[in-house]
Amino acid sequence: MTSADDEYVDQHFVPLTDLSADPEWVRAEMVAGRVPLPSYLRSDGVEMVPSDLLSLAEEAGGTSELAEWFGRQSWPDEATAAEEWESYLSGQYVCLRSVTPRNIQRKGDLVSAIKTELEQPQPDSRAWVERLHGLVDALESVELPFTDYDRLRFAGPVSRDTYIDQVRAKYPAGQSLPAAVR
Repeated sequence: MTSADDEYVDQHFVPLTDLSADPEWVRAEMVAGRVPLPSYLRSDGVEMVPSDLLSLAEEAGGTSELAEWFGRQSWPDEATAAEEWESYLSGQYVCLRSVTPRNIQRKGDLVSAIKTELEQPQPDSRAWVERLHGLVDALESVELPFTDYDRLRFAGPVSRDTYIDQVRAKYPAGQSLPAAVR
């Protein structure tokens, strides 16, 4: 990671040692697959995690209850629940401001809705542009900006690039529309 990546991570994540009075216990829970792995290792080796890393475990009644609780959170089916649990444990849900089942689902729903809108673009329609930007704004409200390091580890553009920045660049809000559609 670069110094710019480290700065970003310091703004949006906390050192594991600052999160808990017993970081060794948290590490053991990570290794046991009961809480997510660190989201980042800063260039100095410090393990960085979301500040709310243990919040879901508290809501579930403890780390030993978290997997079952997570699986009951309105997933479309058991396979999706299991897949999302594994993704959650990886620590790589770095896209979300708060990593919760609700936000994971919300991001998926918003990306799907944006894709649907982009399948039949109507850039000359103010209503369509406003609808699209409403979806993009909603996605931005749950997503973090990402680092250049994320683009390397995920091998290309991240969801923010594809569904927020590129959409806004291609279909700017408030652009002048032809008089016929005003």
